[in-house]
Amino acid sequence: MPLDRPASVVRDTAGPRGSADRASAAPARPDSERPSRDEAEQAVRTLLQWAGDDPGREGLRDTPRRVAAAYEEFFSGYGEDPEDILRRTFEEVDGYDEMVVLRDIRFESYCEHHMVPIIGTAHVGYLPDSRVVGISKLARVVDAYAKRLQIQEKLTAQVANTINDVLQPKGVAVVMEAAHQCMTTRGVHKPGVTMVTSRMLGAFRSCSDTRREFLSMIRNGGGSA
Repeated sequence: MPLDRPASVVRDTAGPRGSADRASAAPARPDSERPSRDEAEQAVRTLLQWAGDDPGREGLRDTPRRVAAAYEEFFSGYGEDPEDILRRTFEEVDGYDEMVVLRDIRFESYCEHHMVPIIGTAHVGYLPDSRVVGISKLARVVDAYAKRLQIQEKLTAQVANTINDVLQPKGVAVVMEAAHQCMTTRGVHKPGVTMVTSRMLGAFRSCSDTRREFLSMIRNGGGSA
């Protein structure tokens, strides 16, 4: 005989706005202050000329339009509200109180100093306190912050702080590993170098066993066969 089970409880959370706000990137400009698409394309033509080429030649004629379209995709995170992504949560977890970890979330971001790609993976974990969020939302929060001009340290803090502020779990852990083309394709030219950053909050910061378990899970799957 099937057991009677309550329907899933879905909550829209509105956690306090604190550390996530402090670490957030500057908000996008109002549309009234943004340059027009034509102005953006003209800026690309200027850069092509400055680089020494002719923006009027056949191979470059459509480049300004393509670059502007690509920038809309590269920097789409300015149009996302990462906190809003996490507001829909679920309370029917049957007493589950162990950590939730999403490993190997690929992300693409862009160095705010040279506007070249930062490509890497993020590992996100949290220790629920009575409610959980759909796992795709964790990946979407990473993307919402990654698709902006960034430095990796700030990106790591923003993801962790937002999850902590909105879900209010017992702890949050974020580790990011990425290659920065600002140092692999220019400057010191050091290919193969990976930068690793981490942000530990709550139980992940205060309890070494919890932190060690998380790090073990992202390194080798927690020792599963």
